[in-house]
Amino acid sequence: MPTWGYVANFLIAVILIVGGYQFYFLVQRRHLRTPIELQMSIDGLIPFRPGWVWIYSGLYYPVILLLVFTTSSFAQFNYTAFSFITLLAMQIIVFYAFPVKIPKEWRNYDPTKSLSTRFLAIVHSYDGLPNSIPSMHVSVSMLAALHLFDHLSPALGRYAFISFLFPILISVSALFTKQHYVIDILPGAFLGYVNYHIFRFYSTEIS
Repeated sequence: MPTWGYVANFLIAVILIVGGYQFYFLVQRRHLRTPIELQMSIDGLIPFRPGWVWIYSGLYYPVILLLVFTTSSFAQFNYTAFSFITLLAMQIIVFYAFPVKIPKEWRNYDPTKSLSTRFLAIVHSYDGLPNSIPSMHVSVSMLAALHLFDHLSPALGRYAFISFLFPILISVSALFTKQHYVIDILPGAFLGYVNYHIFRFYSTEIS
C-alpha cells in the first residue's frame, strides 16, 4: 500500500476512535436503569497504583493505531475497522441495558501527588463511573492483539505472540488504576475474541 494510503487510514482511524467515544459517553449519561455496583472482596485486595495509567491510556492508543501500519491493503483496513465498529455496537448495548458503575470512593485520591495522578485525573475528567462491565479497554486490546497477531505472523512467526502482552498489560492496568472490577476483565476479553471471529467469517476474501 502506498504511503498516502497509510496516512489516509491513520486519519480515518483517529476519526473512528473519536467518533466511537461519543457513543461511549452517551451511554454513560443515559441508561435503561440505574447503574449498580458489583464490587467483590477480591477488588479490595488490589492496591491503587496510579503509575499504571501510562499503560492504561499511554500505551493503549498507540498500539491500536499501530494496526494501521500493519495492514497491507485498503480492504484489510476496512474489514479490520469494521470489526471494531461491531465491537462498539455490542458494548453500547450492554452498557445501556445493564449499566454497572465503579464505586465513587475509588476516585478519592490527591490528583496533585504525582505526574501519574495528574494524568489519571485528566482521564477521570471525561470518563465517568458507569460503563464498567465489560471492560471496553480489555475488549478493544484483545481484538487489536488478535489482529496484530494475524498481521505480524507472516513476518515474525511465533514471535508474533508478543501481541498478546497488550491485553494482559491493559487488564492489569485497568485493575491497578481502579478503573474496573476484576469481574469486568474476562467479559471484555470474550467480546474482543468473539468480534475477531466474526471478522474472520465476513473477511474471507482478503485471506
